[in-house]
Amino acid sequence: MYVLFDDAGKFLAGRLMTEAESSVQVEMDSGKRVKVKAAHVLLRFEAPRPAELLARAQALAAEIDLDLAWTFAPEGDFGFADLARDYFDASAGPEQQAAALLRLFEAPHYFRRAGKGVFRKAPEDIVKAALLGIERKRLQAEQIEAWATALAAGECPPPVREQIYRILFRPDKNTPEYKAVVEASRRAVRSPLDLLQGAGAIDSPYQFHWRRFLFEQFPQGTGFPALQAPDVAGDLPRAEVAAFSIDDSSTTEIDDALSVRGLGTGTVVLGIHIAAPGLAIAPDSPVDKVARDRLSTVYMPGWKITMLPDEVVQRYTLTEGRDCPALSLYVTLDEATLEVKGHESRIERVPIAANLRHDLLDEAVTEASLTGQAPATYPFATELAFCFRLAQALKARREVVRGRPETFTRPDYSFKLQPPAGRSTESEDTPPDGSETVLIGVRRRGAPLDLIVSEAMILANSTWGGWLAERGVPGIYRSQASLAPGIKVRMGTRPAPHAGMGVAQYTWATSPLRRYVDLVNQWQIIACVRHGATAALAAPFKPKDAALLSVVSAFDATYTAYADFQHGIERFWTLRHVQQQGLQTLEAAVMKEGLVRAEALPLVFRLPGTESLPRGTRVLARVVGADLLTLELHAQLAGTLEAPVAAGEAPAEDETDDEAEAPATLALAIDVSDAAAEGAPPDGNDPGPAPAPVA
Repeated sequence: MYVLFDDAGKFLAGRLMTEAESSVQVEMDSGKRVKVKAAHVLLRFEAPRPAELLARAQALAAEIDLDLAWTFAPEGDFGFADLARDYFDASAGPEQQAAALLRLFEAPHYFRRAGKGVFRKAPEDIVKAALLGIERKRLQAEQIEAWATALAAGECPPPVREQIYRILFRPDKNTPEYKAVVEASRRAVRSPLDLLQGAGAIDSPYQFHWRRFLFEQFPQGTGFPALQAPDVAGDLPRAEVAAFSIDDSSTTEIDDALSVRGLGTGTVVLGIHIAAPGLAIAPDSPVDKVARDRLSTVYMPGWKITMLPDEVVQRYTLTEGRDCPALSLYVTLDEATLEVKGHESRIERVPIAANLRHDLLDEAVTEASLTGQAPATYPFATELAFCFRLAQALKARREVVRGRPETFTRPDYSFKLQPPAGRSTESEDTPPDGSETVLIGVRRRGAPLDLIVSEAMILANSTWGGWLAERGVPGIYRSQASLAPGIKVRMGTRPAPHAGMGVAQYTWATSPLRRYVDLVNQWQIIACVRHGATAALAAPFKPKDAALLSVVSAFDATYTAYADFQHGIERFWTLRHVQQQGLQTLEAAVMKEGLVRAEALPLVFRLPGTESLPRGTRVLARVVGADLLTLELHAQLAGTLEAPVAAGEAPAEDETDDEAEAPATLALAIDVSDAAAEGAPPDGNDPGPAPAPVA
């Protein structure tokens, strides 16, 4: 005798050897003997042999019409043998009964399992819904197959094209578009990015990078809702100064200005004047919500996405010829020794006498002209000379605390985009499209005007940070425990030393028009100015405020994403420059682990053959090609150069060693294996490269 039994949802058959009260022993065709619970034995038969029975039953099961079987099935619980007799005939044998069992078991949308070999037919509405779902899956499978075939053949279906960024970077693995790309990649043995590019899904490398960034950071677009910039309430006293700002010509968000009084008297008062949107924009107001959503201005060659709409910026920016609301820090100094005697913070209207532009003055404002060794023929020459002397002294004092000097041997690079012939050079309302010609300029880091501004802002940020702590008012700080490799700059709400800057504490409070943390800190400082000893009670954010901690967390993540994009898009334009200029060789210096840094371009790339060369070795790289999608430069080692390279500069504020200099790579979220299963953007006020100017 033979038996058919259920083995964990799989139906097997074999020869019955022995039988006990609760179990039987069955010999399989392979000769293996298994012990089976008696309750799992569903059918006993004398013929045919087990393998033949299962083969015939499977073939016969495929012929059973489920709709007809569901109609004949009784309303209550029933056994598969009962249905076989109703469907076939009253004398249905083992083959028909086994066929009924297999068919019932594989159709749970028609028949629910009520026990071993026992079923109950599903309600009619459930059956209809299940059939609709099955049909949808069938159609979807056909659609996936059609799309995968098209992709493998080099054609991108429109639905896949519309979802390209989601598929590559934030995929929903259940969507048919994703499944089609994975299947096509498997068939074509190509990476998803290469496959989609070959299928024409990517219009241009530049648009790919730009639209990917918008998809990830600005899914609702970069436009602003209708906003009205509120006025500063009350009459503010007018400062008795003539202030001047120092920015690039492209800068529209002028956050800071300087003034100098008392030259020649022995006591000099340096005024650091910061635009004060915090006097008008209230926390949780419509303008604040927009700023909090964006958190920072985004910089890139030829374009920027501002944190605030231009009409709001223009209300508070420090434009020359106007008396502008400002939060001012007055630092009293000994003119001879440049020692700080005291400081005072005020809320006032500051007359802005001039907006100086360093890109127009850098050639004139030199160390020689500032120290009297050459004629000074530019505005505010006397004030700038004092500010330069003070900046040198402040920097030297920080370096003593820092433990090593700040050296700037690498230049800053500026990017200017020229539109193709026939297109207007006015690009203020139109972002670049990748067809522009890029001009890369060099500007020495630590230029006098840069030093003047950066040291003044470090002085303001460290002074205000200490003042907030004295008043018991929380702020957002940046700190670094030491300059040891791997020790990163951190953001928090408690003051702590910043080893990289060489100061006891450091906030960001000097760029409230373009960084949200600066606006938050400005609110806190304003509370200190207005309320003095009771500022902790009046400040918008209290100690251990969850809202303040959430700002820190959100800003840190967003600012990092913006910086990564700026780094990547600048790398794109650098590689584009290599192509446009037809550069065949690049002189470079070895960094580490096969990485080299170009000497005349802001470009770090891998150069095979340099892995064993000492750091600083100058080499000549032969350019083989550039991939503007993956942002990789392909080069070969052409030889080594004899001239030594200058000593590398010390790590910048948000860098340790060369970690921040690793080549940008395109990280994809899609995985074809599924088929088988301080960074930038700085603002020019703090150490580090200045934002790329807008062409």
